Amino acid sequence: MVQIRVQSEPFDYGTECARFCADRQDVGAVVTFCGVVRDDTGDLAHMEIEHYPGMTERALGKIAEEAARRWALLDCLIIHRYGALEPGARIMMVATASAHRADAFAAADFLMDYLKSRAPFWKKETRAQGAQWVAAKNSDEAALARW
Repeated sequence: MVQIRVQSEPFDYGTECARFCADRQDVGAVVTFCGVVRDDTGDLAHMEIEHYPGMTERALGKIAEEAARRWALLDCLIIHRYGALEPGARIMMVATASAHRADAFAAADFLMDYLKSRAPFWKKETRAQGAQWVAAKNSDEAALARW
């Protein structure tokens, strides 16, 4: 099963974790990751995340299906927010479930690398000096290349 949600509303990480794979007795491992807006310079007012509805969900669905083909996943969840997000806000969440931990960890890692470098989201940071689009990082590209 693949669950994809692209939303502007905040999500409760604890609730999502508890709900994911609830009442499943075939799951032996669950791996979750939550991304948060980081203000590493102390002057970030907010981050604006844009996307194209429909296209984004299809792209996320395809990469989640790819993860399910590569690893023995029993369930997969991707939540990604858009809109203006302040420092400390939850941006996204990935959860993977498998009978064994190796598949759950590898699939979650793969999904995170994809989301960081290829998912169709555009990020703009607004600081006191003005707004600037966030450029791709070489380290993110290198991480994706290992897959």
